[in-house]
Amino acid sequence: PSEFAMQAAALSAARAYASVAEACKYAKSHEWAKLDGDVATVGISDHAQAELGDVVYVELPQVGTTLAKDEVFATVESVKASSDVYSPLSGEVLAVNTELADQPATVNAEPYEGGWFMKIKVSDASEMDKLMDAAAYKAEISE
Repeated sequence: PSEFAMQAAALSAARAYASVAEACKYAKSHEWAKLDGDVATVGISDHAQAELGDVVYVELPQVGTTLAKDEVFATVESVKASSDVYSPLSGEVLAVNTELADQPATVNAEPYEGGWFMKIKVSDASEMDKLMDAAAYKAEISE
């Protein structure tokens, strides 16, 4: 088989085994949010990191920035591409994961744990209801 066919097969295999964290809610653009009180931790899904390939740089927002839902808040650069990351919720950035400056590959290794991007004080909790639950997101990425 051609190199392209082998890459396509590897991509579809990676896609088939992408993990989905049950406790998170998901945006169609592959960001996840996990709410604890009125603070949400946000990152990109396992599916998204697999599609990007090896992450080499993450640009994060400034603490104190106010974001609107669906606003670009970060940029992820991988060996394949540079991609914008969209805030799944509106609110104020309380913290960013400074570890990603030195260890951007944490996004690949632990997308739901050590690879989180920001913590945001949510200004409209009802926005969580508009995100997909784990089952809906699994269906979305398996199409």
